[in-house]
Amino acid sequence: MASLFSFVLRLCLLLAGLVFAISLALAVVVLLLGWGLRSLWARLTGRRVAPFVMRIDPRDGFAEVYRRAGGAPGGAGHGSAAPTLHDVTDVEPKSPRR
Repeated sequence: MASLFSFVLRLCLLLAGLVFAISLALAVVVLLLGWGLRSLWARLTGRRVAPFVMRIDPRDGFAEVYRRAGGAPGGAGHGSAAPTLHDVTDVEPKSPRR
């Protein structure tokens, strides 16, 4: 009985993998078909095919974090966020080595 259960489990996993692979291949085919139709339409209308571009500026992520924190990028709006000398408590000053 255990070997039959093992065989059925392997068969189900194989079928699930095949379904996933086929669905992934179908998604790629649909994307390629859409890309081809877009290219064909551009040729028929005499326009250039503009690439799919998502413009990402890394500074936008930092600006979002600063905005959520209540400040503005560039340090404005933070008040005195920089620690002063009396804020540091776990460091003991040492004399310089010579």
